[in-house]
Parts: sequence; C-alpha cells; structure tokens
Amino acid sequence: MNYWLFKTEPDEFSIQQLASSPNHTARWDGIRNYQARNFLRDRVQAGDLVLIYHGKIKQAGVVGTAQVVSPAYADPAQFDAGSPYYDPKSSGSAPRWFCIDIQWQDTFVEPVLLDWIKEQHELSNMMLLKQGRLSVQLVTEPESRCILQKSQRR
Repeated sequence: MNYWLFKTEPDEFSIQQLASSPNHTARWDGIRNYQARNFLRDRVQAGDLVLIYHGKIKQAGVVGTAQVVSPAYADPAQFDAGSPYYDPKSSGSAPRWFCIDIQWQDTFVEPVLLDWIKEQHELSNMMLLKQGRLSVQLVTEPESRCILQKSQRR
C-alpha cells in the first residue's frame, strides 16, 4: 500500500463533498500537472490511503482520509470541449490525463495544520514542504502515521 496526499481547494471540492457523495465515492479528476498525472497513472493503486489536504485557505492542512477504489483511467473532462479541463491534443486512443476514484473514510475533528506539519522534525522531508504546489504527492508511511496520530489526539 502506498500513502498519498491529495490537495484540493475546499471551494472547488471539499472533504465534506466527498463524504456526501453517493457511496462516499467521487472521481479525483482535473489533474493537469505531468508529475501529478504520472503518480496517478503509474503509482496510485486501489487500496492506497489518501490524506486529503485543503489548501489556499487561511488554515490549510490535512482534513481527513480517503481510500483509492479504482485504478487510473482516462479523465473524461479532457474530451469535453465545454470543460475547463478540455485538452484538444488528447485523444481517446492516446489520453494525456488520468483520474481515479476515491472513497471517503474519515473527516478529522480539527485539521492537522500546515503550520504544525512545518514544526515537526519527522515531517521535514515531506513533499508538501518541498513541492507544495503539487496536487498529488507521495507520503511515506511514517509521515502518514505521524499525521494520523496528531489527528486522533484532539
């Protein structure tokens, strides 16, 4: 099993929206960064744990967890001319962009804030702190465990 951090803006798609989706499951789509795409396409697998991170807000942080429930598949938005994620260079036989489905597991009582994460020596090498803008990030098992333990101490 791999561990991931998926970043979202809560006004775009929040953990609450994921939790209230049918079967608590939704498509994680709209990824338009090649490194994030490669993670989704090549490394993210069904059964992986996802830390959901709300960014671009005053108190950014990890707000809950989800589980990957599908392998990667072509993001349908890339073929929809009416979508902001449309890519005219992508084709059904050679898609550029991929998505997965995730299922909500837990919403933390309080987020594990970015400021707290920055203060933890054991989290100093997290991709979040090195490549903060990347929307799909690999997390080590010890990093994941540290964040999950913090979320349960509240």
